[in-house]
Amino acid sequence: MRQPMKKLLTLSLLSLATGLASAAPATYTIDPTHTFPSFEADHMGLSVWRGKFNKNAGTVVLDKAAGQGRVEITIDVNSIDFGLDIMNSKAREPDLFDTAKYPQARYTGRLEGFTNGAPSRLVGELTLHGVTKPVTLAINSFKCMPHPLYKRDWCGADAITTINRADFGIDAGRDYGFKMDVVLRIQVEAVLAE
Repeated sequence: MRQPMKKLLTLSLLSLATGLASAAPATYTIDPTHTFPSFEADHMGLSVWRGKFNKNAGTVVLDKAAGQGRVEITIDVNSIDFGLDIMNSKAREPDLFDTAKYPQARYTGRLEGFTNGAPSRLVGELTLHGVTKPVTLAINSFKCMPHPLYKRDWCGADAITTINRADFGIDAGRDYGFKMDVVLRIQVEAVLAE
């Protein structure tokens, strides 16, 4: 009678250990080929300029069971892309992003407001143009599934916020009537790290 009880206790402990291991935070690597921070900025009230940043890197640490997570993303500001070379060059100049002095932007934050394993917001800080300010993004969609090629967990999200670019020291055009509000849209995908 003692031997079956001992086996049952051992199996129960192994099952508990396995469950605890799977509930631990997992680290995901941002997929730069499926992650595009983009923006929409006013042009004197006449039109909206849209652009994106083509190079980025980062990680997401996600604990689905605990409803917690954190994000760290670095953006190569030199990779700015309006789809128009003259605008790309202008944006890199000192009166706008000044990429010679500030070549990177960085966002760090924590995932919050989990419902059924999906966060509803990202609360953190954006460092842009040498200035760090609090920025919260609303998460419109969030989904995880097995990656069809890598056979690892794969998560994606769509997030949005609005910032005032003058808060980051980028106020070029204000005297000409440019609005300072900029909409940031972030589409991001990340794969469970090996």
